[in-house]
Amino acid sequence: MYSCTHCADMEGSLTARDRVGIQDFVLLDAYTSETAFMDNLRKRFNENLIYTYIGTLLVSVNPYKELGIYTKKQMDIYMGVNFFELPPHIFALADNVYRTMISETNNHFILISGESGAGKTEASKKVLQFYAVCCPSTRLLDNVRDRLLLSNPVLEAFGNAKTLKNDNSSQFGKYMDIQFDHQGAAVGGHILSYLLEKSRVVHQNHGERNFHIFYQLVEGGEDELLRWLGLERNCQKYRYLIQGECAKVSSINDKSDWKTVQKALTIIEFSEKDIEHLFAIIASVLHLGNVHFEASAHGYATLNSSAELLGIPSNILQEGLTHRKIEAKAEEVLSPFTAEHAKYARDALAKAIYGRTFTWLVNKINESLVNKDSTRKTVIGLLDIYGFEVFDVNSFEQFCINFCNEKLQQLFIQLTLKSEQEEYEMEGIEWEPVPYFNNKIICDLVEEKHRGIISILDEECLRPGEATDFTFLEKLEEKMCGHPHFVTHKLADQKTRKTLERGDFRLLHYAGEVTYSVVGFIDKNNDLLYRNIKEVRGFATVCILSWPDITEKIIDINSKIVCYCLRSCDSLRTVATQFKSSLAGLTEILMTKDPWYVRCLKPNHCKQPDRFDDVMVRHQVKYLGLMEHLRVRRAGFAYRRRYEIFLKRYKALCPDTWPHWKGTPAEGVQRLIKHLGYKPDEYKMGRTKIFIRHPRTLFATEDAFEICKHELGKAPATSDKRRLPFPEGVVMILIETCWRGLQARRERERRAWAVKVIKKFIKGFMNRNQPVSMDNSDYLAFVRQSYLTRLKDNLPKSVLDKTIWLTPPPIMQEASVLLRKLHTRLLVRKYVRGISAQQKLQIKALTSDIFKGRKENYPQSVCQPFADTRISEQDINIKVLQLICPEGIKYSVPVIKYDRNGFRPRFRQLIFTQAAAYLVEEAKIKQRVNYSSLKGVSVSDLSDNFLILHVTCDDTKQKVGDCLLYLTRMHYTYTELLSFCSVRFDIQPGKEGFVDFKSSSESMVYRAKNGHLMVVSPHNPMHTT
Repeated sequence: MYSCTHCADMEGSLTARDRVGIQDFVLLDAYTSETAFMDNLRKRFNENLIYTYIGTLLVSVNPYKELGIYTKKQMDIYMGVNFFELPPHIFALADNVYRTMISETNNHFILISGESGAGKTEASKKVLQFYAVCCPSTRLLDNVRDRLLLSNPVLEAFGNAKTLKNDNSSQFGKYMDIQFDHQGAAVGGHILSYLLEKSRVVHQNHGERNFHIFYQLVEGGEDELLRWLGLERNCQKYRYLIQGECAKVSSINDKSDWKTVQKALTIIEFSEKDIEHLFAIIASVLHLGNVHFEASAHGYATLNSSAELLGIPSNILQEGLTHRKIEAKAEEVLSPFTAEHAKYARDALAKAIYGRTFTWLVNKINESLVNKDSTRKTVIGLLDIYGFEVFDVNSFEQFCINFCNEKLQQLFIQLTLKSEQEEYEMEGIEWEPVPYFNNKIICDLVEEKHRGIISILDEECLRPGEATDFTFLEKLEEKMCGHPHFVTHKLADQKTRKTLERGDFRLLHYAGEVTYSVVGFIDKNNDLLYRNIKEVRGFATVCILSWPDITEKIIDINSKIVCYCLRSCDSLRTVATQFKSSLAGLTEILMTKDPWYVRCLKPNHCKQPDRFDDVMVRHQVKYLGLMEHLRVRRAGFAYRRRYEIFLKRYKALCPDTWPHWKGTPAEGVQRLIKHLGYKPDEYKMGRTKIFIRHPRTLFATEDAFEICKHELGKAPATSDKRRLPFPEGVVMILIETCWRGLQARRERERRAWAVKVIKKFIKGFMNRNQPVSMDNSDYLAFVRQSYLTRLKDNLPKSVLDKTIWLTPPPIMQEASVLLRKLHTRLLVRKYVRGISAQQKLQIKALTSDIFKGRKENYPQSVCQPFADTRISEQDINIKVLQLICPEGIKYSVPVIKYDRNGFRPRFRQLIFTQAAAYLVEEAKIKQRVNYSSLKGVSVSDLSDNFLILHVTCDDTKQKVGDCLLYLTRMHYTYTELLSFCSVRFDIQPGKEGFVDFKSSSESMVYRAKNGHLMVVSPHNPMHTT
């Protein structure tokens, strides 16, 4: 791939090298100098140029700020443009991969690597977004595109977490195949995942979080879902979520991300049953983390948690998590755990559940991405994999990750040297062997059968007897003694021994030394579950341990009965062996594809923009092998170009080739470089290309061309062969004339188009009332579009709003009627869906039972929508809220209260809580009525909206009596209280008052001469009470 893409135009790299550094490190003269490499990288970063090439490899530095370089406009600029024609960009690489795949109909992959926080996940997203825009689009293809894009937030939710280095750090490796048909349309995909960090489920370091999905479920899950899962909306309640002491992160919006995941799962076509099953298992992991143990008098573990959280009988959970079942011939013996062993069994189960669920999730996504068309497809693979990791303490996970990077480095060397050698042979140029570090010795040290570290680790995990991390280290020292890339405290010399602990071993990787602590290697490699967990899972009622497509294998080793969660029963494979096999399979996949590389760098630890930490970046440059990559690319020749392209660009530098060369391109290039004075060791002539060894030779040629361009534009040549066809000064006039002519022609075409459109519009307007024809079809289409656009912005917001509907033009009369009906149905549907099933059935039925046929104005209240409350909490005084909120506000409504003496109206707020009814005036609670003292509620059968609360009071000294209230939403308020009493009410103990009701043409309320309150309703007279 290097050979064909390097034939693209590199003018941008050449002319911009002095302003913003060098855009391609291959053109760096001091290519062996790490200082020169860093200077160029820093210079470009300080100018917000985060991308630089090493041949076709793209180096990306995370800017930690928005640069505005990923817009649709930027995608259009890079679409279909030669690789080196524009400044380096992730879109340039993605486009070149895509176009090469289309033209050569072969498969490719893009390897994206770097440490956590360097921007690997974002780079992968940008590539997918570019393909979503540049690929052909149909409804079917859009579905595939949406699923490919939305698989990212789902996998991020379940596989990413906040770490000290990155708030959205991938805790697994991912390889995604995007399948394209012969037209370049994305038609399918497939995802492979590698080495999910399951230990994060049960333990997080300080300042880190568990996987995002746990927090999204707790913070964003619907109330009904949380009730069904037995969860509370408080992360502090769950042990697995608070170990890092940072459940809340300012840069993460868990509620918004929850909605994104819900939408993505729907589009990826997860069924409701699948989604319920998925979140039931996630909830079960949280519940499992809250199971805790105490030591009995004999030191054995006892369960001290409620088993109901797990849906498992307490005796079954007690036995399953506190005992180990051992089979001896025909008998089963229960051996009790200590509290520490019980915690280990609990955490092992939680990790196994989550790990298997993640695998199931990836498989479900793959089912939705599968392409059922059997015709041949080309593929672009995206490999988003962890970079080389070196921490203060490196354990089993870092060992596997760094082994993965060793294999990928070995693959890179093989593929790069292979492509270079093939191009040399094709061009007939003698291949010069490239000196490089062959890391096969390190790969063999790790993976060699029977002798490698993984084989020794597996033997120690499976052998009879008491195997520990330190017995494993002793075996390593015994087998690896004398290996040049392996050292331990015991094997080291006196000086090196001071830098190693007794439980450490050190490997000399291709990128440098890494010291590993053996603590945890045995447990993490085994990843064991005890046998009787199977029986516990069988009693789960909330899908806690029952996940689909899982098989088990049980082995008995020295009375240690364990259960491995495996997908296949063919063999018992440890984690390291499974990872090694997966890596071998990945290598086979990648060997059949052409490689492209993106190396992501992290400029500083603080995630600050415009800060470039030299020490940190230099460390990453070393561990990503960028200098090694540059050395291999620069081995032999730094620049190669087809004869036709080279001659076309530089022919003006030689009198013999300017302005037209009559011979073959190869002969013209030979004449040109002879005139320029190239030395024999500076270039080679291939069959179709010229190869230039040093960048300085190319830069000198480019500088001469820049000077020549200005000379050609302003003065004639003195040589006959270099003679220009125009006298001095005419060239500039000619260029200006051509440009003005082009502008004028474009303006003429634009005006002709405008005239045509205006004529058609006028003609259509004149014939707008005629049947559709060629004369008015465009105008009528415009009228339809204009009406629909205006209607979209002026649609009724409520089903009760009957006034707002735009008057349609004649051609849209029928459509308008249909649209109005459809919109009304939509509003009704939204309203109905917004009411729970309980509200729909109970509230409507209860209100109807109470008032239908009994209250004169009940029919008018049917169209009034029910609401949870009529006063928002923002409209209730904060002092009142502080007093009554602990009781829980059920319903509130504005009312007019009439005094018991004199019947003066007072504006109040009526608030119902769980315990009492409150009458509130601004910041004061005027009256509190306990439901226990409420002996009745009365209304009349006329069309008024009065309601009377009858209150019992045994203390005659307290001035507390019945409440006479007027409210517009009386029916619903009455239904809330669920009571019906007589109209008579008490003013206060010992006194009585009356309300008289009558009908008239007008509505009024006043105090009658007899001292009663008179309520007049605007309806036919019925009777007075």
